[in-house]
Amino acid sequence: MNYDFTEQRFPPEIASGVAGRMRERRREHRLTQAELAQKSGVSLASLRRFEKTGEISLRSLLKLAIAMKCEADFDTLFARKHYRSIQEVIDERR
Repeated sequence: MNYDFTEQRFPPEIASGVAGRMRERRREHRLTQAELAQKSGVSLASLRRFEKTGEISLRSLLKLAIAMKCEADFDTLFARKHYRSIQEVIDERR
């Protein structure tokens, strides 16, 4: 795997953050792991592993997001355009 070392965060740290936020949302919804697993169609073992390690398949992550009505959060993933210069920003706004 190639990582951009100018970025301070690495995949395990990002995954752990996502898992932690999902766990917080689950608790806000007053759902146990077993209840969320059943509601989402994700196995209880996968959900437990995700909350503990941050590891999960994209399909299962999407199922969890849908079950907790957070699927719109994915709409902003990769949505921000990368500009190489201020001129590109100016040109695009014209």
